[in-house]
Amino acid sequence: MDKRVGIVGIGTTGFRATTPDVSYRELTYEAAVKAYLDAGVEPGDVGAFVATAEDFVEGYSISDEYSPDQLGAVLKPIHTVPGDFIQSLANAYMIILTGFCDIAVVQGLSKASNMLTKGDLRTFAACPFTWRPLRESPHAIAAMEMTRFLHCTGNTREQCARVVVKNRRNALNNPRAAHGANLELEDVMRAEMRSEPLGKLDIAQYADGAVVCVIATEEKVKALGKDAIWIKGVGWATEAYSLETRDWESAPYFRLAGDMAYKMADIRTPRKEINFAEINDEYSFKELQHLEALRLCGKGESGKLMETGFTEMTGDFPVNASGANLGSGATFDLDGGQKVLEVVLQLRGEAGANQLKDVRTGLAAGWRGVPTTTGAVAILSRD
Repeated sequence: MDKRVGIVGIGTTGFRATTPDVSYRELTYEAAVKAYLDAGVEPGDVGAFVATAEDFVEGYSISDEYSPDQLGAVLKPIHTVPGDFIQSLANAYMIILTGFCDIAVVQGLSKASNMLTKGDLRTFAACPFTWRPLRESPHAIAAMEMTRFLHCTGNTREQCARVVVKNRRNALNNPRAAHGANLELEDVMRAEMRSEPLGKLDIAQYADGAVVCVIATEEKVKALGKDAIWIKGVGWATEAYSLETRDWESAPYFRLAGDMAYKMADIRTPRKEINFAEINDEYSFKELQHLEALRLCGKGESGKLMETGFTEMTGDFPVNASGANLGSGATFDLDGGQKVLEVVLQLRGEAGANQLKDVRTGLAAGWRGVPTTTGAVAILSRD
């Protein structure tokens, strides 16, 4: 596209297992203040706001009504996307492309520690006629999908365990991550079984946090005197809703969303034109499944690449250098926000001890989690 839009400011609270000291409103406020300082703008300069919230997750009806105050958006155009943060980013991006405004803000948060029955919440999202009456753990859905994925691709549970070891280790050097750990392969393989073949350590622990992102037109970026990380492509998709009709082997939502983003960014060979990726790994097998769905490797190749060190921070294609969900935490609809944040920091050279060398283009991919089949992808670049 001729009109370029870039991320000119980003702010976060970081991610913690629990935040009894702050409310979800205070999380948004802290992230917003940091984002505005980073961008060099005031709330009054912003023409549109997009909040990311799902009433059922937040525990409040019309939860977006609690966003304007913390964002400085009172009496300003604001709407809510009950989906992943990257879907909200796409909304803000399109608002700017219409010419409605030259600066827009995207907000997302997780206050998972407020929820006492997270499993019940996810189960309630399943079909009320077929799955919900069984009262199974949501991990059972993931376990069935993992079983099918491993069977059809030839990837192994041990390769999935290596994902856990890699990402939890990467998170140790990430000050924004909540669940860094130095694990051995045997620790993961011998962990308590939750829903076979998913062990306790194969499942990301929850975290609280917030991310606020300021995006602007190229003209406004120049006027602000800032360097931007450019949004080259965005894509989103939802596969079949019901458990009975969905594809249990692959992740069509990321294949479709990825293809949409690649087309917009004019990317024909993703693994050659993209330098690194931050993708959902809420379950260990999801990193492997998502790599294949995003065409970053072929069917059945992801596990073998994992074993060769290809996706390590020092490998040819680093994946989840931040620690992603297994290391930073599962954050419901903020998932894509955590990924966008880390890609932006990498491209700016601000990822600290986890900084990758010579990276110019990165991919961020967020999934809404069980039982959904909704994913969103963003291609971001320094160029």
